Amino acid sequence: MMKRLLVLTAATAFALTGCNKAQDSDTAKADDAAAKEQKNLVIATEAAYPPFNDTDANGNIVGFDVDVMNALCEEMSAKCEIVAQDWDGLIPGLLANKYDAIIAGMSVTPERQAQVDFSDSYFSNTIVWLAKNDGSFDPNNIKDKVLASQRSTTGAAYISEKYDGKDGNRVQLYDTYTNAYLDMKAGRNQAVMAEKVSASDWLKQAGNQDFGLVGDEIDNNDHLGIAMRKGDSLKTEFDAALAKIKENGKLAEIEKAHFQ
Repeated sequence: MMKRLLVLTAATAFALTGCNKAQDSDTAKADDAAAKEQKNLVIATEAAYPPFNDTDANGNIVGFDVDVMNALCEEMSAKCEIVAQDWDGLIPGLLANKYDAIIAGMSVTPERQAQVDFSDSYFSNTIVWLAKNDGSFDPNNIKDKVLASQRSTTGAAYISEKYDGKDGNRVQLYDTYTNAYLDMKAGRNQAVMAEKVSASDWLKQAGNQDFGLVGDEIDNNDHLGIAMRKGDSLKTEFDAALAKIKENGKLAEIEKAHFQ
């Protein structure tokens, strides 16, 4: 009887050991599957367009776009790395597979839609004139002025079409809004056409009290989207995640933190 009991005990121990090994194997497989399912995405931004995107004193990329993308990546259970790319190189870099998507305060335009796909809109802009607040610039009577904006923006397109070479006006386009604002302070241009959020953010900074928003803001049907390569399934995922953070209030919370 004792011998039989020992045999049974050994068999039971072997069965338990085998069961534990099977469970460990199943757990490892589940962990491997989860790791494989997690997307690793590289997202590009300009990192020079505050408050949408900027680089802080420690070299970190920060801003509204960054916080929106982090919220989306969390919703998608994706690991996202955000990298800086100059504005003019954003779409060429995407098409060259340097990264997976762009979030850079980029307006959805027919010209860009011919090259890339866009997510649903995550923010809507208006454009404004930024100039000295001493009355020297009248938006209703623009003559013999140097007018500025950032290159390849909807504001730049607006003033180029409406004012460049007309009534003695000349349009000067810059690589960043920051440089356009600096030249305005130096008197090298008389007004900058910019997105209201960007202009308002600049006016909050010290030393800019002599300038202000002049005239009415202009609604030019400007909506911002996340750009990705044509036909990329990421569009469906980004759209679903956007809908979620709009519904649960997270997007509104991020807007409030940056724009109010």
